[in-house]
Amino acid sequence: MSFTARPLTDLDYDNTLTKWWSQWRWAAPSRDFLPNSGRGGVMVCKDGVDICAGYIYFTNSKAVWIEFIVSSFDYREPDRKEAIKFLIDTLSEYGKENGAKYAYVSLRNPALINKYMECGFVQGSVGCTELVKIL
Repeated sequence: MSFTARPLTDLDYDNTLTKWWSQWRWAAPSRDFLPNSGRGGVMVCKDGVDICAGYIYFTNSKAVWIEFIVSSFDYREPDRKEAIKFLIDTLSEYGKENGAKYAYVSLRNPALINKYMECGFVQGSVGCTELVKIL
């Protein structure tokens, strides 16, 4: 496995991530809803090909929130699952290196839930509803 991880840039959001979310039939989160580029997001690549990306939110507690994992719709190599797990582990380790003790995620996609569980996450609440208020 020769995956690499790099910080996300604003160009990644504009040129890649919004396309990926659209291809998966998800609405792209507004840019101002996401952590700042450089500190809050990671792109996983292999041999110069972008495979998947995700974000990490830092809090004033010992918890981080990992969110908005998305992958290339066109990348269908056999190591796709391993790339996503590499991303989850990379984001988790980044949180730990920056003082976090807990990583939180809210999901509904069963395949992605399984990937997180394979990375050591345990299931908390089931059947929750996510709510967002624009202030």
